[in-house]
Order: sequence, then C-alpha cells, then structure tokens
Amino acid sequence: VALATCVLAVFSADSQPPKAPVTDSLSRRAEVKGSPAEVWSVIGPFCAISAWHPAIGSCTEDGKSPSTRTLVTKDGKATFIELQTDRSDAKHSYSYTFTSAPVPVTHYSSTFKVVAKDKSTSTVTWSGAYISDAGKAKDAKDALAGIYESGLDAIKTRLAQH
Repeated sequence: VALATCVLAVFSADSQPPKAPVTDSLSRRAEVKGSPAEVWSVIGPFCAISAWHPAIGSCTEDGKSPSTRTLVTKDGKATFIELQTDRSDAKHSYSYTFTSAPVPVTHYSSTFKVVAKDKSTSTVTWSGAYISDAGKAKDAKDALAGIYESGLDAIKTRLAQH
C-alpha cells in the first residue's frame, strides 16, 4: 500500500488536469423591413442562403431528415457542409453545425432566427458558439463575423426592396 501511495503521489505531482478548451461565441443582428413571417418566407428555407448571402454560389440539400446542406462559395474556393440540428418554422428559427468547413473551429453550433421588433420590422439574429483551433481565435472570429455581417447586410438590402 505504501508503494502504491508513493507511485500515485509521483505521477499525480507531475500531471496537471487537461485544460478544457474555451468556447467562444459570436452574435450579430440586423433590423429588417417586414413581419417575421414575411422575412422567414424569404430567408428561412435551409438552402435559401444561396439566394441572399453574397458569398454563396450554390446550396444543395441531401433530402434527409435532419437535412444536410452543402454550400459552395461563388469563387468555388470553399465548401461548407452543414447539418441542421433544429428547426421551428413557427418560431422562425433553425440551428445547424459544421460537418466540414474552412473556418478554424471545432464544435461549431449556430442559430439563425427572426423575431418581431414592431408590426413592420423584424430582427434577424445569427449567433454561434465554437472552439477556435489553437492560435486561431482571431482568425475564427474574423471569418465568422465576416460571414454573419455580410449575410445580414444582404438580407437587409434585399428586404428593403420589397
């Protein structure tokens, strides 16, 4: 017993518990013209992103439930594969996770939702939580912020024309 206690003391003195990765989060929102139902009819379908996001050239869904979409950028240089993890057309929201993406993150989870601000204006919120790859926190945040902001700006412009 004394030997086991000594061995245990030696190993535990040198070992530190592994540090849990830090989860980062990001959220962006835009106020847009229209009721949540009107806005959702334009931006809510899972593959509608190819019609409103300026960087996305194509979107294909696999037809399964839950749905997986494959997004290819307009320049053809990047592909995102995203699995829809939750959807509520009644609440005008969906959530998804990356299966594969050129963004330096793991454990990415995002929610896209529309809520009423007043009778003729809605707020679109795009938020995500993720773990940045080692040494890539700024790159990850900048990439996701750019995706969210350019997409929300495009939604705002598109709905202002209706």
